[in-house]
Amino acid sequence: MHIGIPQETRAGETRVAATPETVKKYLAQGHQVTVQAEAGVRASQPDAAYEALGARIGTAAEALGAELVLKVRAPDDAERAQMKPGAILVGMLNPFDADNNARMATAGLTAFALEAAPRTTRAQSMDVLSSQANIAGYKAVLEAAHHYQRFMPMLMTAAGTVKAARVLILGAGVAGLQAIATAKRLGAVIEASDVRPAVKEQIESLGAKFLDVPFLTDEEREIAQGVGGYARPMPADWMRRQAELVHERARQADIVITTALIPGRAAPVLLKEDTVQQMKPGSVVVDLAAAQGGNCPLTVPDQVVQRHGVTLVGHTNLASMVAADASALYARNVLDFLKLIVDKEGKPVIDLSDDIVAACLMCKGGEVVRQSAS
Repeated sequence: MHIGIPQETRAGETRVAATPETVKKYLAQGHQVTVQAEAGVRASQPDAAYEALGARIGTAAEALGAELVLKVRAPDDAERAQMKPGAILVGMLNPFDADNNARMATAGLTAFALEAAPRTTRAQSMDVLSSQANIAGYKAVLEAAHHYQRFMPMLMTAAGTVKAARVLILGAGVAGLQAIATAKRLGAVIEASDVRPAVKEQIESLGAKFLDVPFLTDEEREIAQGVGGYARPMPADWMRRQAELVHERARQADIVITTALIPGRAAPVLLKEDTVQQMKPGSVVVDLAAAQGGNCPLTVPDQVVQRHGVTLVGHTNLASMVAADASALYARNVLDFLKLIVDKEGKPVIDLSDDIVAACLMCKGGEVVRQSAS
């Protein structure tokens, strides 16, 4: 097959869908690869690195006109116009964007949204949400440290002792757990909260204290188990009790990192304005849910703002701020997914009996296969 790697055009997107490491494997499998000029430059992958392996450096039209197009983000109107009907598109296409799904179907594309892959053991190697969230959790702590005007670790100096920063992490999925590990390495004192009781052991194993909100009913306990590795919206009374605990702990924290997301829904509000008002002057909030409305209503997407003496960081694409490693991990996710839809002869084979393939397929033959992901 002819595989195309176009440069990402979305503002702030610095990742690339294939690295020299994965391109080498595509070429070894007999595929032709066209990489758009400078597609990988912002991810520290120069054109020469691809060309040395045998890939062709071409134009955007040549990369987008391939039989199989690998992208990081969904194509815009201009990019879709350069893609051929019947082409296969693989990327993080946002399965909940029904309008985008419809536009890709109208363009005649066979599109796979990798975020829709089930959270199963077999799908771990192609779990783009986890690979990119891991990086986001790491970068969130570094961003917090950058904006925090004090040291993170406790320091004993000739000029006196400096107390360790107190970090509160809300949501202990992949991003939250990586944030805990990174903050711990920097010497902070960490507390973490999550609706799922199963993560308590993971939180404590990384050196953080788990903020426990007891379950008063069987319904609360059942909902807290989550579905497919994701949290579910909790009952109002439990949310009220959690909010009270978060409010109290946030008032004492120096840094708060919020990571709570529910696929296809607006992010839950975890840090209210009255809580921010009572936080210490100079405190920092890094809101990883900024792209979905934010876990704090004061967060401004893609901006760093100050409210009530608190700095709120609303970057919506933290993974792109670590573009080289983010691209390397993402490219490996894509490589493993392609093994499910391309046979050993290099021909596309779409087997809808495969649960991963079926879950990721958004449109085919001019029709939307899935209106939304569940």
